[in-house]
Amino acid sequence: MSKLEALRGMTVVVADTGDIEAIKTHKPVDATTNPSLILKAAAIPAYRPLLEKAAQWASAADNGDSMIENACDYLAVAIGKEILSIIPGLISTEVDARLSFDTDATIAKAKKLISMYETEGVPRERVLIKIASTWEGIQAARKLESEGITCNLTLLFNFHQAIACAEAGATLISPFVGRILDWHKSKLPDADFSGDLDPGVQSVARIYRYYKTYGHKTVVMGASFRNTGEIEALAGCDKLTISPDLLSELAADDAPLVRRLEPELSSADEEITVDEATFRWAMNEDAMATEKLADGIRRFAADQQLLEQQLIELL
Repeated sequence: MSKLEALRGMTVVVADTGDIEAIKTHKPVDATTNPSLILKAAAIPAYRPLLEKAAQWASAADNGDSMIENACDYLAVAIGKEILSIIPGLISTEVDARLSFDTDATIAKAKKLISMYETEGVPRERVLIKIASTWEGIQAARKLESEGITCNLTLLFNFHQAIACAEAGATLISPFVGRILDWHKSKLPDADFSGDLDPGVQSVARIYRYYKTYGHKTVVMGASFRNTGEIEALAGCDKLTISPDLLSELAADDAPLVRRLEPELSSADEEITVDEATFRWAMNEDAMATEKLADGIRRFAADQQLLEQQLIELL
């Protein structure tokens, strides 16, 4: 049995890609996309017809949004629909990162994306709307979840972020492992961050134990992995979203895989409630989380703009 097969027995494996062929190869339950992955997918020749359809749809749409905004939304939904045709589970589709600090605009965009999926015959139950874990994004998720639109809170780096998401009733969170490691390695390049010493692994394990101890139903899906060691250290987490390259590495490794996270593991943290003031102070005191959240939003926004430039040529 490969490590990937063993992992499937204890964790829901999710593909972190928009590449249809990679998804067919690795057969994940769910898949996640973001502006960076959509941009990569748009460069695949097989997706050229989807870009052209996006341009055509945007040219004919009369919904008050700009043509380029409509084209980007259509492309994200079209790629999501293609992926859903070959996986049994859920697709995560991300809201424009430039809306990360606007609750009302995030809600409006989420409702538009869900409406577009439903028009294409995809029920909302198969779609997670990805939203950055800013305070404003978390409040948007609170409202959307109350209306039956399930959310994936992404770009999550801080323990208080995770608690706020659970208290808002978010369906799923995506705590980032690799980007936390990146930050710490930049500060302490000679330190040993392998295995359980990896600060990103420690962050996800802490959140997982807290959720299980205090009965939060929000799903923990570790994300942003730099190596298979991080994945192995979180074996047993609710879900893990993994790039095609790392899925291939796990599939080629037949060494034993030990489950590391169990629902019965108790948290060392006391139960707390996170209001806006607590949230903002916790982020203020966490330089890593503040910097990586801002950097992640900027990177996704930049890739969104690059995607728009491609579509502008077609329009």
